[in-house]
Amino acid sequence: MNFAGMINQSLLDYPGEIATVLFTRGCNFACPFCHNGHLLLNFNKDQRDEIELEKIMAFLEDRKGFIDAVVISGGEPTLYPELPETIRQIKGRGFLLKLDTNGTNSDMLSYLLQEKLLDYVAMDIKAPLEFKKYQEASGRLTNADFFNVRASVNLLMQADIRVEFRTTVVQELHSYEDIEAIARHITGAQLYSLQQFNPSNTLEPSFGSCLPYDKEQMEKLASLCAPYVKEVRVVNI
Repeated sequence: MNFAGMINQSLLDYPGEIATVLFTRGCNFACPFCHNGHLLLNFNKDQRDEIELEKIMAFLEDRKGFIDAVVISGGEPTLYPELPETIRQIKGRGFLLKLDTNGTNSDMLSYLLQEKLLDYVAMDIKAPLEFKKYQEASGRLTNADFFNVRASVNLLMQADIRVEFRTTVVQELHSYEDIEAIARHITGAQLYSLQQFNPSNTLEPSFGSCLPYDKEQMEKLASLCAPYVKEVRVVNI
């Protein structure tokens, strides 16, 4: 399994740990507010630069004792059938493993949890779990994807690892009531992160002119969610 990008060291992506972040290419969503649009398309191998797993493993070996964890993000990593074996190689060298996912491959997620290959999962919830709203926020959505998203939420609500649900909050897509509805759906969750939308780099150009909720508004949204989840975190731009 090769990767489309890599951050050598991050203090943000795995809270409390020093992490290397790996990015996969390709996604089955096309969220209009996405800031990783360059990762969404699967070009032919000769049309893209890739980082081979062997080079990544060598990098991690050299930094044992300094790097604590590896985060696999995207794109959408669970599109790759070889993901479990890749994680086994990383975990086998003693690193914690965090997966960032949109939840559309609940079978893969269930397998990774059963095999105890994950220490932390962050799942994006794009909108309230109503088909039309989710379709608008995700850019494209099949019935199967929507079923899997809901199944993944249920899996993670019962998981015995660190779990974070998160939503990028966009005024044009999310009302206060929408965000509260998401929090209500995940009542009892460990952590719900509200990420402030950044209009500087969006997949859909028209979203570049959308104003984000300001800091005070984000805090108000957090207060609406607080009764439902154990911790609400606001991530401001």
